[in-house]
Amino acid sequence: MSLLTTLTRMWVTRSFKSFTFTKHYDTFLSYQECDQLGLYIHIPFCKQICSFCPYCKVLYKEDVYQDYIEALIKEIHMIGSQYPDKKEVTSLYFGGGTPALADKDLKRIMEVVNSYFIITQGIGLELHPDNVTIETLARLKEAGVTKISIGIQSFQSKFQHILGRRNILDQAMKKALDTVSFETVSMDFIFALPHQTFDDLVNDIEKAFSIGANHIAIYPFIDFTFTKSSIPVMRKKEKRKLLDDITHYCQNKGYQRQSIWTFSKEKASYSSMTRDYFLGFGVSAATLLKDSFKINTFDIPSYIQRINKQTIPTSLTMYFTKRQRMIYYLFWTLYSTEIDSQSFEEIFNVSLKKVYGLEFYLAKKMNLLTKENNVYKMTLKGAFYYHYYENFYTLSYIDKMWSILKEEPFPNYISL
Repeated sequence: MSLLTTLTRMWVTRSFKSFTFTKHYDTFLSYQECDQLGLYIHIPFCKQICSFCPYCKVLYKEDVYQDYIEALIKEIHMIGSQYPDKKEVTSLYFGGGTPALADKDLKRIMEVVNSYFIITQGIGLELHPDNVTIETLARLKEAGVTKISIGIQSFQSKFQHILGRRNILDQAMKKALDTVSFETVSMDFIFALPHQTFDDLVNDIEKAFSIGANHIAIYPFIDFTFTKSSIPVMRKKEKRKLLDDITHYCQNKGYQRQSIWTFSKEKASYSSMTRDYFLGFGVSAATLLKDSFKINTFDIPSYIQRINKQTIPTSLTMYFTKRQRMIYYLFWTLYSTEIDSQSFEEIFNVSLKKVYGLEFYLAKKMNLLTKENNVYKMTLKGAFYYHYYENFYTLSYIDKMWSILKEEPFPNYISL
């Protein structure tokens, strides 16, 4: 555990208590009382495993896939039927893995979801570049998908080789996207790859917008300890300059910054992260409620076994202290580069100034934040240091948890 993240945790939570997860699971999820609730569904199958990807995934096998989809549908029924009335939710995002591999079952999954939830802000789904065909896109749209995110990573062969990817047929992709339209077409890229330059990223961004994207996400390369990636990490000074230069470029082009790493045209949006509360279905899916954070088992056979016993497949649960819940909210809300102090007060029944006035005062003095009315906004410097700390957070907390969950379906206890 990094000393920096440990000391920061102790300071902001005003406690020596660690973030503690146990194998306890609830038989009833109190999501009906959560406003601005989102949904997430995990499809863990891939045709090819990318060495740099840290997410829960396995190679596609038809029999395992079919058993998993049946279990997934049972889980949605199990959770959705806990309340008699339909619950209004903001959005639904499918992640993976490669969720587009479930295109032929998507309509059936959505029929079950729609029997329990009313989705008001659209449905998003991730695709591998190989999935961007007219036939697949048409199936997604017919099932109700309104937003797609394509994991490009890079259009350039020198980086595709590093990442173990094949060359992308960009004109075939453009034809498919021109034929089947979506509200949002996002394309993901990795920055801070070895010897990557500002011009490399600009070329990727402009190609994305030219072939049909109206939203881009430029995520930093993070070297998780449990992946088999051998990609070297870019130095902090180089990474900061690259992020600052790309941010200036996008802003000068009139692209709207929607989060630390995302920019859009036409007010397009795609984010499964910036939601006040969420329910997760499928292996490795997380659930965030008012007083707890839960994560499902990563192991597909264990997940299916739990579901077939009519038992919620939670692997670990953390019950928040009030300060811990506040910090979780602030950290992930600031991912959008701003925080509304009034919204904080409405959720926690206490003013942001009363609990974290000193921290926000110092952040303004250090030119990390500015304040307009009730809204704090990140500066360019603040956005970089958020990114820098998020890297520590990921390697200190998420890396450790996921490493354990990939080996143990139901650990007894994890302290972070």
